[in-house]
Amino acid sequence: MATDLAPRFVALGPWLQGALGARSMAIARMEKLSGGAIQENWLIELVVEGGPRAGAQAWVLRTDAPSTISTSLGRPEEFAILRVVHAAGVTAPEPILLCEDAGVIGRPFYLMARAGGSAQGRKLVRDPGLASFGPALAERLGAELAKLHRVRPPVADLAFLPVPAGHPALTRIARYRADLDALPEGHPVLELALNWLEANAPPPNGVVLCHTDYRTGNYMVENGALTAILDWEFTSWSDPDEDIGWLCARCWRFGNDALKVGGIAGLDPFLKGYEAASGRQVDRARLPYWQVMAELRWAVIALQQGERCRSGTEVTQELALTGLMAAEMELNILNLIEGAGA
Repeated sequence: MATDLAPRFVALGPWLQGALGARSMAIARMEKLSGGAIQENWLIELVVEGGPRAGAQAWVLRTDAPSTISTSLGRPEEFAILRVVHAAGVTAPEPILLCEDAGVIGRPFYLMARAGGSAQGRKLVRDPGLASFGPALAERLGAELAKLHRVRPPVADLAFLPVPAGHPALTRIARYRADLDALPEGHPVLELALNWLEANAPPPNGVVLCHTDYRTGNYMVENGALTAILDWEFTSWSDPDEDIGWLCARCWRFGNDALKVGGIAGLDPFLKGYEAASGRQVDRARLPYWQVMAELRWAVIALQQGERCRSGTEVTQELALTGLMAAEMELNILNLIEGAGA
């Protein structure tokens, strides 16, 4: 091989050569990518001789990080989702190979095509050129989400995803209530939010395939243009407005609060792209409801991560700091509920 690999990756080369049907294969470079608190991502550059993937390749190897959460899907499930959404025309990385044999690198993993650009949300919302490219980027994100929402159950390759038996919002509320009950301390603001969400649930829009983590920080941008939508490990069947509410939640604007859609643009260009591609008129009055749901969900996740540190299950600075973020989400929730009441 052309590069020295960590001991855990010594079996990767022979496995890849066999899986690719190559005469020979060399790993020219392998580098851990930044981010990935829940999943671990590695850039891998290959030179392949023979077989259908012959030539120089730049892929990303994705596997579990030491820190994960229970609602995150496994790598085989995420690979199956990536195949479905890529086939549906969504700008997602091309899925290349799946390995379910934990003996190769210690955990299941898959490989996907590498996309150019950056997914750093805090950097993107402070780009000096945001005013010129932000609206077009938001419109494109709307159109991409509409492509995803065209996928409806049943889909045989996604049989592992449960379809909500009743109202998608009430299904979410029941889950988050159980999650809160499992924590050692009470959280009155979040309990208030659960009660408010339960009492104010709008009529469902039907059930579609939702990314369920569609936000700034989970898509790649190069020179102001979208290159890939990433991180499909929370994909689920749900109300399409859940994805829109999550993208518009204040917690994902990275301080650029005036721009409602992920800190990059206002709502109008996003909905222009979404409605043109979906043929569905979005009821803007419903979105604050799903923004409350988004803030609640992120608060619960933050508390769960903080508890993992506090309990001694996994003691890291990142988990400790994440646990402190719930207070910000509680403030956002109270402001949203007050605004809805007004």
